[in-house]
Amino acid sequence: MTDPQPAAENRLERRKMRTRAALVRAAQTFVAAGKLNVPVLEITQAADVGMGSFYNHFHSKEELFQAAVNEVLDELGAILDKLTAEGEDPAETFARSFRLVGRLFIERPAISRVLLNTRLTLISANRGLAPRALRDIDAAVRAGRFSVDDPMLALAVAGGALMGLGQLLHDQPERDVAEAADRVTRDVLVMFGLPTRRGRLYRRLPGRTHDARSQDLPRSAKAPTRFNASS
Repeated sequence: MTDPQPAAENRLERRKMRTRAALVRAAQTFVAAGKLNVPVLEITQAADVGMGSFYNHFHSKEELFQAAVNEVLDELGAILDKLTAEGEDPAETFARSFRLVGRLFIERPAISRVLLNTRLTLISANRGLAPRALRDIDAAVRAGRFSVDDPMLALAVAGGALMGLGQLLHDQPERDVAEAADRVTRDVLVMFGLPTRRGRLYRRLPGRTHDARSQDLPRSAKAPTRFNASS
């Protein structure tokens, strides 16, 4: 006879995972809206779970919000990892990632609003974009592609440019997203010492979400946007 206990434990574990996921999704909604002072009760109501269930998973609201941000950063990291080609020019890898994240500010508004409302996390976190960008900057410097004396400072500058681009695109949604992301990418490459003639490499980098190496972008937050036909 089959022991019913493992099946019951599996159901309980799945229920716990669903509850945690609901809390994280609710927290991401509040972070995206900039409502960081919302009470725990409002979060549990938005997640449609009981107050006791909250404390089965998180010790505090701050811990939940950190988990919510971490999931967004990990999702972004997974997206960027799909863009990395073994043996690729690190300058191209950096440019490709920067360009795509710039476009995500409009294409994935739920993710981008979390990033904009936790902008220091995007630049200084040990997960998501920051460690990958720092890795590519370091590699590009070693390869003689970037003229950068302080990779951490370069990362901070690039992160500031990215956050500025994201805020501008949210404030002026009528802008051509692809063109804006491409121009900022080019300017950052030139600022890092890539000669202007080579700064044009950004023009041949895939960046649209339907490119072959970026098909697994999250679909839940997709929003329509305008793109140029040229890349």
